Amino acid sequence: MDSAKEKLIPKVKNIIPVASGKGGVGKSTVSANLALALAKAGSKVGIMDADVYGPSIPTILGVTEKPLSVGNRITPVEKYGIKIISMGFFVPPGDAVIWRGPMLHKMVQDFLGTVDWGELDYLIVDLPPGTGDIQLSLCQTIPVTGAVIVSTPQDVAWNVAQKAIAMFNKLNAPILGIIENMSSYVCSHCGQKDEIFGSGGAKRAAERLGIPFLGEIPLVTSIRSTADKGDPIVHSDPGNPSAQSMIKIAEKLVAQVKTIGEREATKIFPVKISPPNEHEITIEWNDGKKSVFDANALRLHCPCAACVNEMTGQRTLRPESIPQDIRAVGINIVGRYAINFQWSDGHNTGLYGFELLRNL
Repeated sequence: MDSAKEKLIPKVKNIIPVASGKGGVGKSTVSANLALALAKAGSKVGIMDADVYGPSIPTILGVTEKPLSVGNRITPVEKYGIKIISMGFFVPPGDAVIWRGPMLHKMVQDFLGTVDWGELDYLIVDLPPGTGDIQLSLCQTIPVTGAVIVSTPQDVAWNVAQKAIAMFNKLNAPILGIIENMSSYVCSHCGQKDEIFGSGGAKRAAERLGIPFLGEIPLVTSIRSTADKGDPIVHSDPGNPSAQSMIKIAEKLVAQVKTIGEREATKIFPVKISPPNEHEITIEWNDGKKSVFDANALRLHCPCAACVNEMTGQRTLRPESIPQDIRAVGINIVGRYAINFQWSDGHNTGLYGFELLRNL
C-alpha cells in the first residue's frame, strides 16, 4: 500500500492535505499557520501549495526567491524553518494557469517526486477548493495520512464542505479533523464578540458525523494583516490568543495522526494480489477474506466511463467484444481505495474500488 510513497517521498512521514468545499474560507492562511505551529513544536515541516488556480502560500509566507534546480531535482525554498514549493513560483504575477486534468496530475507527481523534500515529519498540502482533479490525483498518487477540512460556520459553507468529506471517504482517505475558521469576530476596540457567520456549525456537524473537531479560529484583523505582510501570526506574534488557537489546533492534529492507525485498522484493503497474466486474479484482504475473479468476468465489470454510461449507469460494454482469454498484464494499487488493471486488449482506464471488488 505504501510502495508509491517509498518511491516518491520515502523520507516524508506524514502527508496531510488541507481542503475546503469552497473558496474564501481561509484555507491557505490556516495551512500556513498550521505548518508554522508544527515547526514551532520541533517538527520538520514542508508545505506544498497545490492550489494552482490561486497559489497564495508564497505571499502568506513572504517568499520572494525562487526554488533552485539541481540536475533533475528541485530544491524547495525555505522560510521560517519550513520547506516550500508552490505553482506561484513558476507562473508570472497576474498570469493564469489554464490546465486540463493530465497537466494537473503531472504537477502533483512532480511536486511529490521531483522536489527534494528530504526528511520531513509533516508535508502539508494546500489544496484548491472543491473536489477536482488535483484532489483526485493526490489520493491516486500517494496514500495520504489524512485530510483536514476547513469551513466557516454558516450553513452554506458547511453544506459544501461536506462534499469534500464525501470525496475523501470515497477515496478511502482518513479525515483527521475539521477546523471552523472565522468562528466569531472580536472587536479590537471594545472586545465585543459578534458571530457574523453564525457559530458552532462545523463543531455540531463534526459531532454528528463522528469526525474529530480540531478547534475554532476567530475572525480577527491580526490574522489577515500578518498574512498580508508575509509573516503569519503564529510566527510574528505566537502569544496572541489567535495564534494560540492555531497552536492548540496543531497539537490536536498531531494527536489525531498518532491515533489514525487504530481507526485505519478497521478499513478493508488488499494485502496480496496474484501476479499478472493468469486466468484467475486472486486478492487477499487484510480481514482474511480471499476473492478469486475470472479475468474475463472482471474485465466485463469495468466501471470506467468507456464501459458504463455515467448518466444512466447502464453498461455499454458488449460482452462479445471481450476476448475469452483476456489477461490482466498489469495490476497496480491506486492510493488507498482502488486497483487499476491493464488488460491484454489494451484497456486500462478502469479503477476498481475496493468496495466494488468486495461486492463482486
